[in-house]
Amino acid sequence: MTSEIEEPALTVDELAARAGVTVRTVRFYSTKGLLPPPVIGPRRVGHYGPAHLARLALIEELREQGLTLAAIERYLDRLPPGLDAHDLAVHRAVVASWAPDAVETVTREELQRRAGRPLGEEDVDRLVAMNVVRRGQDGYGVDPGLLRLGVRLLDVPLSQESIRAARAVLLDHARAAAHELSRLLREEVPEGDAQAVRSLSAHMQPLVVQALLTAFQRSLTEELREWLGEPPSDGSP
Repeated sequence: MTSEIEEPALTVDELAARAGVTVRTVRFYSTKGLLPPPVIGPRRVGHYGPAHLARLALIEELREQGLTLAAIERYLDRLPPGLDAHDLAVHRAVVASWAPDAVETVTREELQRRAGRPLGEEDVDRLVAMNVVRRGQDGYGVDPGLLRLGVRLLDVPLSQESIRAARAVLLDHARAAAHELSRLLREEVPEGDAQAVRSLSAHMQPLVVQALLTAFQRSLTEELREWLGEPPSDGSP
């Protein structure tokens, strides 16, 4: 992971504080191989970078979704190598989507604290356009699972109209894929067996989501290569 090498700015105490976990938890994940080792600097002090923080947040999200340590290890092993902090944040947002909607209402000050940066009105407008934040009479409705990713997207030079259009495209195709997958799974479950449906969904949903994400990332990479006039990744003409 290049980010750990480029920006090893955090000590283990700072990493734990930023992630909202204990130092003991960080070291436990490290001994289990879930968290890459730190970069050793002067005086033999280990330092951690943004990718460490993003990976730790992903681990915690998986744990909160009820995955066992072995299941978390399997999930992380299936991730493509070399993911940076942004890629890991995308995976965390996907994992957070497994949970039921959990929008929290917060003040403007709390919204900025969670965002980790000042937010102007234009920033909030962009977060609203991404459906990460919703304005309300009592404050701001926030989707905690998407806020970190939404804040990172604030620096992407896209207009609100483009953001809304991109969201509509993704939702339309996601619904179509979900409908087709649901139709296929119905053929594997006896009609009226609700327990079997829940069991199959619990096993398949994480795998399907990760498969869709991986396929989308690869397809988008190929689209960008074609846009930039670069050869396909497999070297074919």
